Amino acid sequence: MPDRDYYAVLGVKNSATPEELKRAYRKLARELHPDVNPDPAAQDRFKEVTTAYEVLSDPEKRRIVDLGGDPLAQAGGGGGGGFGGFGGFSDIFDAFFSGGATGGGGRARRSRVRPGADALLQIALTLEEAAFGVRRELSVETAILCTGCQGSGCAPGTNPVRCDTCNGSGEIRTIERSILGQVQMSRPCHVCGGTGERIPSPCPTCAGEGRMRARRTITVDVPAGIEDGMRIRLAGQGEVGPGGGPSGDLYVEVAEKPHEQFTREGSDLHCTLSVPMTSAALGCDMVLQTLDGEEKIDIRPGTQHGTVLTLRGKGVPRLRSTARGDLFVHVEVRTPTRLDDRQETLLRELAALRNEDVAVHGKNGGLFGKVRDKLR
Repeated sequence: MPDRDYYAVLGVKNSATPEELKRAYRKLARELHPDVNPDPAAQDRFKEVTTAYEVLSDPEKRRIVDLGGDPLAQAGGGGGGGFGGFGGFSDIFDAFFSGGATGGGGRARRSRVRPGADALLQIALTLEEAAFGVRRELSVETAILCTGCQGSGCAPGTNPVRCDTCNGSGEIRTIERSILGQVQMSRPCHVCGGTGERIPSPCPTCAGEGRMRARRTITVDVPAGIEDGMRIRLAGQGEVGPGGGPSGDLYVEVAEKPHEQFTREGSDLHCTLSVPMTSAALGCDMVLQTLDGEEKIDIRPGTQHGTVLTLRGKGVPRLRSTARGDLFVHVEVRTPTRLDDRQETLLRELAALRNEDVAVHGKNGGLFGKVRDKLR
């Protein structure tokens, strides 16, 4: 039997799988690492745990342990050569547990064919277009499938070949020394970019990308009732991915232009109707231009400034619904200005008839004049 029971140090059975070994070591390392636990006893324990994992994660060393030997005794000492090779706790786990160091399995090859990115466009709509919907033809410059190679990235009559640098694995492995002893590190191959393949004769049209830039026209059906800031998703109309990968989505964002008459709040509309003072007092019929055409507005006698008249169903259609919002008409009573002599006389007579002349300025002096006359 070996001098040290490496399985017991990690707290696992001798039948533990590589993944079970890794989980056991990860759990103990998080508890015992000096950056987490400054206790000297914990540091010694951490070194033992690290050494045990180094031994058992190496197939050849583990075979020696299972045969009753001690690979470190044969090699003349333990692993774990201090903590100088890493900056701290996060460096260890970034390198070891995030795929940088391999426990024999390596990393999956990257595919040359990857999904394309989504794209975003903005269109400006009038209130009428947003309310009732519209069909628009948009010209967009984006990545499309290469017409020369149909996405393969290869010149006509050629094919990708296995990368000689990484032997088709897509990764380069190196042995580096760390607190874990000698750790096998893997990085994406710098020649093939981790795909395991290289293109000896790239397509002259796309330079091996499998896609190219081009301007194309797309049709957008804007639904009735859409609002400012909303987006329309066109699935598969975005950019073609590298290597001729599937296209992303295209999002069309709506920007609604301000309207000269109406203010929109969801599916409701608001507007202001200016009414002469005499018309507001006597009542009248006025014509208002709505989204549906001309609408007669009944101004009742004595209508006050600030009165709100509601026209049901004259607002904006609700999105994905047959219902519509309302149109709220805010009455603004317009006071006359620049009266001529005749108009002023008539208004003074009206004020007198209504006993409202106490507040009228002019020849009679208004309220101050009346008080002054009484004092006399």
